[in-house]
Amino acid sequence: MRKIETGTEHLQAKIDNGVGYLIMNRPDARNAMSGEMNEAMQKSIAEFELDTEVRCIVLTGAGKAFCAGGDVKGMSSRNSEGRGDETIDKAIHRQRDHQRGTAGKLFKMPKPTIASLPGAAAGAGLSYALSCDLRIMSSEAFMTTAFAKVGFSGDYGGTYFMSQLVGSAKARELYFLSDRVSAEEALKLGLTNWVVEPEDLDQKTKEIAEQLASGPSVAYRYMKENLNRAMSGEVDDCLDLEATHHVHCGETLDHKNAVQAFVEKKKPEFQGK
Repeated sequence: MRKIETGTEHLQAKIDNGVGYLIMNRPDARNAMSGEMNEAMQKSIAEFELDTEVRCIVLTGAGKAFCAGGDVKGMSSRNSEGRGDETIDKAIHRQRDHQRGTAGKLFKMPKPTIASLPGAAAGAGLSYALSCDLRIMSSEAFMTTAFAKVGFSGDYGGTYFMSQLVGSAKARELYFLSDRVSAEEALKLGLTNWVVEPEDLDQKTKEIAEQLASGPSVAYRYMKENLNRAMSGEVDDCLDLEATHHVHCGETLDHKNAVQAFVEKKKPEFQGK
């Protein structure tokens, strides 16, 4: 296990057994976002994307929450003090850049991403969770869009990810009404892949993450691109992309070794080549 310096205590990072872990670390504030956390998150995700040692990424929160989204108390202070010299256009550009470098990158990067939820995922915190490829929830965790309760429309791609996962009608209900979605309901809706007891969350997360980290990373990269394209592409585009990626994977060392292992009734060992 290797700890990674992020420049702030608000985000912890480590690499263990091919898995890059990002831990939002403001437990007293339910891991609400801060400026320091946001800056470190964007930087760390970009580094993990390019680090060949990292073959899967886990995003989680310290303590009993995943992430409460924006810091509402901080918002109150900013509303009282104003934006200072920052123009609204600059603020929009800054948020767009950060959203693409965090939620957008977790969704699009060529590595599997997992959100592990020990507790509440609210607002932008929920958007982070939904941007990942897979989600694992503690039975005590819940999800809520929360934006309407503070007069916000929503950010970090939540409307996109939610609509893709549950359909437009249900997404509208969850955004407009901001009801809490329990772990069991989230499982029924397809918002999470697994629900486990709180004491089993870390082990289940480790098990799935390390399975992915030891898998055929080249194939996973192309699978993810295929699946993302299928969300909005025409069928012929998807067929053509699948053909290109499938044939390319057939030339990899991982494929050739896996076929030989299958013939010999052995467990394949993937090298990401």
